[in-house]
Amino acid sequence: MNNVVIAGVGMTPFCKPGQHQPYRVMAAKAIALALADSGLSAGNIQQAFGAYIYGDSTCAQHAFYDVIQSGIPIINVNNNCASGSTALYLARQAVLSGEVDCALAFGFEEMQPGALGAHWQDRESPFTRMDPVLSTFTAPDGPIALRAFGSAGKHYMDKYHVSSKLFALVAVKSRRHAINNPNALFRMPLCTDQVLADKVIYDGYLTRLMACPPTCGAAAVIVCSERFAKQHNLGAAVKILAQSMATDTQVSWQDPINAVGKSMTMMAAANVYNTAGIAPQDIDVIELHDCFTPNEVITYEALGLCAEGEAEQFINAGNNTYGGQFVIGPSGGLMSKGHPIGATGIAQCAELVWHLRGQAGDRQVQGARLALQHNLGLGGAVVVTLYGK
Repeated sequence: MNNVVIAGVGMTPFCKPGQHQPYRVMAAKAIALALADSGLSAGNIQQAFGAYIYGDSTCAQHAFYDVIQSGIPIINVNNNCASGSTALYLARQAVLSGEVDCALAFGFEEMQPGALGAHWQDRESPFTRMDPVLSTFTAPDGPIALRAFGSAGKHYMDKYHVSSKLFALVAVKSRRHAINNPNALFRMPLCTDQVLADKVIYDGYLTRLMACPPTCGAAAVIVCSERFAKQHNLGAAVKILAQSMATDTQVSWQDPINAVGKSMTMMAAANVYNTAGIAPQDIDVIELHDCFTPNEVITYEALGLCAEGEAEQFINAGNNTYGGQFVIGPSGGLMSKGHPIGATGIAQCAELVWHLRGQAGDRQVQGARLALQHNLGLGGAVVVTLYGK
């Protein structure tokens, strides 16, 4: 058994910190939506994996108990910004192993305003491994996410002789896509000059509109075996055709671009393409980890969507949007939809499932048959997932 069926998906609209409901309520709503979408009952779920990074232990149980208390295994997942897709990775493995026939992956987050920072000042940070490479490339001080992705963007500009306008163009594209997404936090259009003129938040070039907002929300996905889907008359419209997780290697510390995940993304993507027997050019629609627009540019090349150093050409040709080679971030991505960390990877899954089912409304990628998901966490982990109909 190689394929796992997506039985149901659900998500809550993402919102700004302070405008959200408790994580328990948001997560329970997302789970209920996934169950309704699948037509299954809560009693059909045999294992659950709950992703979040801000909260005490067993928050996943607390959220799941609002839906049902059936005594099943519930595993709490924290893998930084890749937590949601890691939960999905584990749920898929549980089904593939034959241990269970039906599993739930869900994610949620209550975030605070402002840039992400360290919460455990009394112990060693896992990000100290980044310090030597960032110091070598003279990255200014700042919160870790700004420092890492900001220096990666600067290194990309210096290496390939491009300006920050490239990153502004990506922000404009993302917002244009979000206009048609009722679940997106930001839906007003942007222009390039507006992005470039916004408040600079790092290293003289990275503006606020090139960074995703901290947001709150939840999402859920139910996966099952093909046998289970047939027994319960679920159909098998969307399947996970291949999936790979990778972590850092020594290559990660060569420069800031690799330190934010390029090399591990390349590894995971290559595994997915080889397993499925496809090339990147076969893909129709993509949701990737655009926490900062420089990372979206870097990821184009890491996923093999264009050659190294050719992202500017790729973007100028419109190959990242409707009418081009790929539609990337039809949801508006993390940049416009928001990035409630534990929910992000699951929300990406939901978006791609809707496109493959033909249920994405005004943002529908017509004729979509293959969809790719990329979800990244510093520290580090990346999960690349291929969906097909």
